[in-house]
Amino acid sequence: MLEKPAPDIELPATGGKNIKLSTLLGKIVVLYFYPKDNTPGCTTEGQHFRDLHGQFTKAGSVVFGLSRDSIKSHENFKAKMGFPFDLLSDVEEDACKAFSVIKMKNMYGKKVRGIERSTFVVDGKGIVRREWRGVKVPGHVQEVLEFVKTLS
Repeated sequence: MLEKPAPDIELPATGGKNIKLSTLLGKIVVLYFYPKDNTPGCTTEGQHFRDLHGQFTKAGSVVFGLSRDSIKSHENFKAKMGFPFDLLSDVEEDACKAFSVIKMKNMYGKKVRGIERSTFVVDGKGIVRREWRGVKVPGHVQEVLEFVKTLS
């Protein structure tokens, strides 16, 4: 199990908020990084977090999706999909760098720099307890939920 303090990131979020990790002490934070709004894998992943959101809340956690898309893009994506959680905008890649999720990826045979689908669970003391990198969407959100339940 990991035992490293989470970087104290602060980012703009949907709903006109700013989210700073250190203000969430006492709560379990699920931070999922995804490549792009309105793409098939990212939509499916968000829907899974949406569909299990009540169980995450019951387990004492808050969920945030995070990508490099703008707040405007996030607001549209969130509204279209009915996400009950906020999306964070990391246009400057501060959080992406802090969590080391930017990777070179193959996109239709071309090398592109982008977000590696990753999820981090931060406990109520601000410690990263688990990370998943190179996430495959099917079954992932359920696995994260099961882990969160062990912390609550």
